[in-house]
Amino acid sequence: MSLSVAIQMDPIDTINIESDSTFVLALEAQARGYNLFHYLTEDLALNHAKVIAAARPLEVRREKGNHFTLGAQEWVDLAKMDVVLMRQDPPFDMSYITATHILEHVHPKTLVVNDPAEVRNAPEKLFVTHFPELMPPTLITSNLEQVMEFRAKHKDLIIKPLFGNGGAGVFHIGPEDENLNSLLEMFTELYREPIIVQRYEPAVRAGDKRIILIDGKAAGALNRVPAAGESRSNLHVGGTAHQTALTPRELEICEAIGPALKERGLIFVGIDVIGDYMTEINVTSPTCLQEINAYDGVKLEADIWDAIESRL
Repeated sequence: MSLSVAIQMDPIDTINIESDSTFVLALEAQARGYNLFHYLTEDLALNHAKVIAAARPLEVRREKGNHFTLGAQEWVDLAKMDVVLMRQDPPFDMSYITATHILEHVHPKTLVVNDPAEVRNAPEKLFVTHFPELMPPTLITSNLEQVMEFRAKHKDLIIKPLFGNGGAGVFHIGPEDENLNSLLEMFTELYREPIIVQRYEPAVRAGDKRIILIDGKAAGALNRVPAAGESRSNLHVGGTAHQTALTPRELEICEAIGPALKERGLIFVGIDVIGDYMTEINVTSPTCLQEINAYDGVKLEADIWDAIESRL
């Protein structure tokens, strides 16, 4: 199948080719003979219902310091593309949301992955609340009284911004910690949105598992273990990656959410699981393909493109 694929992402010169998931998606697409184009979110435009992007033809290769070639920039009609990969990193802010509204004008004639309307309707920390039986006790609020009642009941807490990403702004507040009020004041000054408060799960010390689902099916997993003295397991803040297998509970979680993901056109999804609980459903720009590939001897990017081709 010969496809024209536009990749909406961050500057390609800044990526780490040893870990970036978009990079291996591009490598696999190129190996299949697809024609690739690269553009930034700020290069996207809606001109009287016509969606265009100032894009450049893209070639990629696994050579450090020489991993891409971009051709001359040209205005491309995204309605003439077969696929648009929406792969820019969060934050999930109004710029991100606006891009989903614009891309809706070409989807599904041009297949946008993931479905832009469903991405907009499924912020990581909010979409998961539709599966309360699968997640730890969670409170989303701006109300101090509600936070204090939640703390009185659950004692040990994780507090984080509702639309944060990458572990930024995540705090572990123990039962005796005296900083809660000050932290809430700071969050109120920094964010207009409510905050998210969850019961702290000690199982995080054994790892926060990232599980990849492709078209609603569990495809692979990676365990991320936080560094000593750190409650966050994100790899870029010091967490370490470990090979893992899915437990019966994790398979149960995947089977429970899989049909909803498939129905919503969320082809490439990463969920986070601590112990027996799912904490986030990542649909904006999931990661960890290369790490799982290396441990398990698989090629998840090929499975993703197979799923995309099946949709076409």
